[in-house]
Amino acid sequence: MLVGVFADSHDHLDRLRMAVQQFNEAGCELVLFAGDLVSTFAVPPLRKLRCPFVGCFGDNEGNKPGLLAGMSIIGSLGEPPVRYTSRDGTRFLIAHMERQIRGFDEDFDVFVYGHTHKPIVRRDEAGRLYLNPGETSGWTFGRPTIALYETTDQCVRIVDLSLGLATDAATPRLS
Repeated sequence: MLVGVFADSHDHLDRLRMAVQQFNEAGCELVLFAGDLVSTFAVPPLRKLRCPFVGCFGDNEGNKPGLLAGMSIIGSLGEPPVRYTSRDGTRFLIAHMERQIRGFDEDFDVFVYGHTHKPIVRRDEAGRLYLNPGETSGWTFGRPTIALYETTDQCVRIVDLSLGLATDAATPRLS
């Protein structure tokens, strides 16, 4: 199952449209969002997604009731951590910041988060995948990125929206 992942779009509508286009062209069956859309005018580009959307709020959302209302026709958006089990059984945990899952004791396979604005792909001591797609906006570091995650082989590709290129991240595996 191919899953699109993004975070930290921070009202950059052009990059948000590019992310949606990449997810649709790749054939994503699900898109996960790890916070910081910011304003309600960031919602309309997401209406073009051709798959389910699940996400969480970030720490910069300007109008949570407005975002909830707008997202209600697109998918689900909630307070972190958000738990979601995909149709293939992959258990996702979604939060904006890594610290939001401190003390979390339920099991999961993949933790999706943002906030750092830098792509990070790693495994924890229990072998769970930690996936930060970086910043969709590109405002902070000038590198707008999203991620594509294949649940079958657990491969992560980081897509640089400024180049329109996908690069395979070295998805860490534990032996």
